[in-house]
Amino acid sequence: MSVFDCIDPVTRRDGLDAAITAARGGRLVVMPTDTVYGVGADAFNQSAVRDLLAAKGRGPAMPVPVLVGSWATLDGLVLSVPPIARKLMEAFWPGGLSLIVEHAPSLSWNLGDSRNTVMVRMPLHPVALELLRAVGPMAVSSANISGSPAATTAGEAQAQLRDKVGVYLDGGRANIGIASTIIDLTGEIPVVRREGAVSLDRVREVAPDIALPSAS
Repeated sequence: MSVFDCIDPVTRRDGLDAAITAARGGRLVVMPTDTVYGVGADAFNQSAVRDLLAAKGRGPAMPVPVLVGSWATLDGLVLSVPPIARKLMEAFWPGGLSLIVEHAPSLSWNLGDSRNTVMVRMPLHPVALELLRAVGPMAVSSANISGSPAATTAGEAQAQLRDKVGVYLDGGRANIGIASTIIDLTGEIPVVRREGAVSLDRVREVAPDIALPSAS
């Protein structure tokens, strides 16, 4: 287990190199994001994703979300990107909005009982984005034991996950400190599954016909 200060430019480079190597080798990495800290694995390494679920004490009934380093990455993960998804991405990516979409059936991953869908987000954090652009799509969940408070610092994540994670990237306290807002785009109209970092008022400015949680 290694911890790297990613605020310092020198140790940040060392940390990113170690994290890239760890993720490519099937180990878990804790990274800072704009919302909360995340624990991640190569999304296409099924053994690593199982380790991620085990580290959190969580089963496959709650599928692992995926973080991407660019808008273009989403095009390779789905059969087609709905127009409303493009509008929401333009408005809120990178940022605290997660989108549930149908993934391409040809993908060789197993994120849990996802029913051919994936929850995907592009985070607004330079360390996370650099890691994602080097590794590719990563399965990332909040860096905490399931049922415990989400970690807003690397230290809080380390206190919970300990040596189950190979590399911890410390980027300081998470700016927002709450999880992302989730919008489900798999039905006829968008549905809010969770309100979080992006307010519903802001979402409605882009998708005025969105269904609220009470109506889902």
